[in-house]
Amino acid sequence: MNLAIDVGNTRVKTAVFHGDNLIEVTIFPVEKIISEIKFITKKYTLNDAIISSVAFISEKKLEKLRKILVLLEVSSAMKLPFHNLYKTPKTLGADRIALIAAATKSFPNKNVLVIDAGTCITFDFLDKNNNYFGGAISLGIEMRFKALHKFTKKLPLLEKKLLDNFIGQNTQESINSGVVNGVIQEIEGVIGQHKKKYLDLTIVLTGGDTNFLSKQLKSSIFANQNFLLEGLNGLFIFNKNK
Repeated sequence: MNLAIDVGNTRVKTAVFHGDNLIEVTIFPVEKIISEIKFITKKYTLNDAIISSVAFISEKKLEKLRKILVLLEVSSAMKLPFHNLYKTPKTLGADRIALIAAATKSFPNKNVLVIDAGTCITFDFLDKNNNYFGGAISLGIEMRFKALHKFTKKLPLLEKKLLDNFIGQNTQESINSGVVNGVIQEIEGVIGQHKKKYLDLTIVLTGGDTNFLSKQLKSSIFANQNFLLEGLNGLFIFNKNK
């Protein structure tokens, strides 16, 4: 068995795998990473792990993790199961690398658009010849609410709600419509752009807002909140077998 560790901006998500089989997923705050990893490794007697991080992890914490596990750290320099045609490969985030790795394994020989709706919304495209070209990075739902509150003097800070009507009839409804409907239209628009060029497009939606958004999107999608973790596991196996 091995452990996949996804360090996000505010939380850590881990998954224990036995081969390709997902055994358990755990989510906890970033500040508890050492104690939680210790608990998981003792529970399952784990020795190996792969880690992806979009947030800064101090070298001190990494050293502590390396004392607990043999760590494989995701980067563009590692062996990848796809052709990385990104113009600045060293700047490609570890999370996006893992997502594309998941796409290569789950949908071989397919044109795939992976949408990760979390703190940011990322769009990543892999063609049927296993070529990764890049994508787009946009603001996530929570970030949009916070931006409206921070950069204006009177708009309140709200939490997302499902849309009853895209026409807001008060300030709260108008903010919610602007953010939520804006995100939905943006995602549908990006999907539409890709479909014009690639008719046989497979669309994957993942990330923290997967369940919220999947109920409101009209496009046919595969919704999988653990897609990144599956990609990390795939990268681990791919590099271990090389």
